[in-house]
Amino acid sequence: MQDKKMQRAESIMFRERKVRELMVDKKRLVEVPYTASLAHTMNALVANKVVAVPVAAPPGQWIGAGGSMIVESDKQTGAVRKHYIGMVTMLDIVAHIAGDDDGGRLYGGDGTEDLDQRMSVPVSSIIGHCFEGLSLWTLNPNTSVIESMEVLSKGVHRALVPMDSQMENVSPVGVELVESASSYRMLTQMDVLRFMKEHSADYELQSVLSRSVHQLAAINHDVYAITDRTKLIDAIKCLKTAMLNAVPIVTSSDLVDQQDHNHLIHGRGRKLIGTFSATDLRGCYVATLKSWLGTSALAFTEEVGTSPLYSPSNNAAATWTRELVTCQAESPLSEVIEKAVGKHVHRVWVVDEDGLLVGLVSLTDVIRVTRLSLISD
Repeated sequence: MQDKKMQRAESIMFRERKVRELMVDKKRLVEVPYTASLAHTMNALVANKVVAVPVAAPPGQWIGAGGSMIVESDKQTGAVRKHYIGMVTMLDIVAHIAGDDDGGRLYGGDGTEDLDQRMSVPVSSIIGHCFEGLSLWTLNPNTSVIESMEVLSKGVHRALVPMDSQMENVSPVGVELVESASSYRMLTQMDVLRFMKEHSADYELQSVLSRSVHQLAAINHDVYAITDRTKLIDAIKCLKTAMLNAVPIVTSSDLVDQQDHNHLIHGRGRKLIGTFSATDLRGCYVATLKSWLGTSALAFTEEVGTSPLYSPSNNAAATWTRELVTCQAESPLSEVIEKAVGKHVHRVWVVDEDGLLVGLVSLTDVIRVTRLSLISD
């Protein structure tokens, strides 16, 4: 009886945890000015080992993404110093690199824009190429972790958290489109997974973490892929066309038409051999990327995997990042969370006993099924 009382108490404590608790060890917000070039922005992503940055502009000159008015103000006077007008992710940059001419080749010199020219445009000009750039969210630090999961389970990967809000009568629950604070931190889906991993012994969480991803309906079976013959420039175009952050790389077949190597194919039932992600581009500077555009995406991922710029740690080498992160349909959710957090990946590929692709479990899927389980108990 006493044990059950303690378990219920732990569950209540988990439900009462606030977003501010996830912000304790978060670093200062990395941002870029609206005048920064894409090359400068990409170098900032590389240097700070992040995959997205908010874009700041002078107040009163821009309409924020989704009509938001999220500003940084002086802590003492309340005077507005800057306005966050949107979020730029690696996928935005990928979409811009891919360009609008499907027949062109950036490395071919056949009249399309040179990569250097594409990367010289101001970052403000590409806001909105992908979903996250179209909407900029903030979460009140007093929002419960459970409530924040509702937002993050709908495909929003990150939200700004004001550390000392100056807005009055703001609800502690839900998403705000108007916010004024002297400083912000970023809450990401990965932060929530780390929190879940740290509290995996919680009685309430155990009931969902012990269940398989198949039982929880966490697997997305509609998975598209590229082949081992797909060139890097075509892989980039595939990400842009489908607005995907990553695609699996599967073995090619002699029966597949050569043109299929230039496009996404249905990956289910194909042998999984690698992953190409927008974040892979974070592992190299513009000059390096330019030299790799004509080679295969698979070769690029193998090369960039050894770059210290790609590693989330300070290790000299990062070859471990090239390890395929997979699970099976009967794997418990706890295993998927452990692998996603431990390998710092945003999706875990689901394979069968022969290594053939079955589907994927994304961070969005993990947060969605966990939240549904917690609120239904």
